[in-house]
Amino acid sequence: MERLVNERVRAIRISGIRQFFNKVKDYPGAVSLTIGQPDFATPEHVKNAGKAAIDQNKTTYTANAGLLELRQAISDYVADKYDLHYESESEIITTVGASEAIDLAFRTLLEPGDEVILPGPAYPGYAAPITLAGGVPVYIDTRETGFKMTADQIASHLTDKTKAVILPYPSNPTGCVLSKAEVAAIANVLEDKSVFVVSDEIYSELIYGQEHVSIAAFPGMKEKTLVINGLSKSHAMTGWRMGYILADKPIADQLIKVHQYGISCITSITQYAAIEALTVGKNDAEPMRKAYKGRLDYVISRLEAMGMDVVHPTGAFYVFPSIKKFGLSSEEFALQLLDKERLAAVPGSAFSSYGEGYLRLSYAYSMDVLKDGLDRLERFVARF
Repeated sequence: MERLVNERVRAIRISGIRQFFNKVKDYPGAVSLTIGQPDFATPEHVKNAGKAAIDQNKTTYTANAGLLELRQAISDYVADKYDLHYESESEIITTVGASEAIDLAFRTLLEPGDEVILPGPAYPGYAAPITLAGGVPVYIDTRETGFKMTADQIASHLTDKTKAVILPYPSNPTGCVLSKAEVAAIANVLEDKSVFVVSDEIYSELIYGQEHVSIAAFPGMKEKTLVINGLSKSHAMTGWRMGYILADKPIADQLIKVHQYGISCITSITQYAAIEALTVGKNDAEPMRKAYKGRLDYVISRLEAMGMDVVHPTGAFYVFPSIKKFGLSSEEFALQLLDKERLAAVPGSAFSSYGEGYLRLSYAYSMDVLKDGLDRLERFVARF
């Protein structure tokens, strides 16, 4: 019967990130630096808002797009933080994490054969929903441009089949961030093109040494840009599944149809907690960001002391060092690292073929865990 299943489903694979995360249970005493899961607890005042929603029986369906009070909180938040201006009643949809927002975007935009440009390496959660929607992922090799997709590269990859471009910055897996000038150059290329931009900005609050810039804030870009964000990373709320998508009203009117039939609405309890997070807790990410920056500096210093080549990230909570000098494929390197030193990391090949030769390490872990994990990595690379 399996052969009767949708061929697009059969064509995609389980995420390589999860594959290695799941292997840890088979290795007693293993340390994992695999998942982008903040090790901070959800702020107490946000948790209390969720508890209060339960106690007050705020446990019914809401509007498909989410509570208007929450959408207004999102509108105020993105206007204050990123100079983005979206109407709460008609241009904001709350989603089951950023993951649903990504799937929602592609299911709404794509028709069979449409091409979507994205950087390689890239988070695997883009190519799979593009494929499921009948689209074709078109990767741009960013290994020689500091893992940043450039305006010139995008221009050279545009065809009459291009439906959208993904801007996933800050980047998972590389931690790279585009400067305002780099975003402006991309906006200049796309402004007069009939091409959508899907801008995944889930790590927008975790940037070090510069400000987050959204392409939707540039003239002529709001009308064609779908901005994806949420509270998983900024407020340590991964399990609450609180995401949102911002889009110009004509596009939002189409997105809500797909969301309505697939989800109806996200959980009411999460929505009330999110109102608290976006208002009282609008700056809750600041202490976490400072802690992540300290961890980043430590991880980079350790990797460089081991002689590993690594592009210095300026956002998110990942590093993506090269392992080419060790003569193993990224998957074999990760498997041997787990087997010999009980350290789990994600092979770069999980992020497309352009990630081959690299290893992703998450530093969303305590300093004690990071020290232990990097000690294990150091012992392993000393074998070569």
